[in-house]
Amino acid sequence: MSKPDIKQSYPEHPSLAAVSIAFLKVSLYGIGGGGGLVWARRITVDQQRWISEQDFADIVSLCQFMPGPNIVGIAVCVGTRLRGAIGAVAAVSGFLLIPWTIGFIVGVLCLQHAQNPVLQHILGGISAAAAGLLVATGLRMMLPHRGSPAAVIFASLGFLLMALAKLPLLIVLIGLAPLSIAAAGFQIARAR
Repeated sequence: MSKPDIKQSYPEHPSLAAVSIAFLKVSLYGIGGGGGLVWARRITVDQQRWISEQDFADIVSLCQFMPGPNIVGIAVCVGTRLRGAIGAVAAVSGFLLIPWTIGFIVGVLCLQHAQNPVLQHILGGISAAAAGLLVATGLRMMLPHRGSPAAVIFASLGFLLMALAKLPLLIVLIGLAPLSIAAAGFQIARAR
């Protein structure tokens, strides 16, 4: 099964400024860490239509295994896919430079008022909203795979092992990745 050619289905080479600004938005909108994934998908797949849902899901899967924050890996992969190595630099620069400065200043201010109950409630609400966005994005990423019983089973197993059994992500990935790859290989072989 071949993947669609990006040049045929999606805009050819967005400008480096557009890539940088897109990931600047991802960083600024993605408050709370997990929100970055939500916004990266929304901007690159839904709004700009630079990559497909399947390509985004593949990139996220790859970035789960890469060291460092997933969202930085996503910026590198999407930037590279769109404009090569210079696109990766543009995406990461947009994602890190200005938002890091803003985050540092806000963090210092929050630390000065960390015991303020109003601030604690605001931050609690923001973290709950970010968790909800992350769950919604996970469900949307499953939509292209809803017809595959194996994908639903492995996604459910991953959720259960992390949420209920409280196993670390790395253990779950090491356990489920080989099994899911074998299941996909079996399905491809059976389809032939």
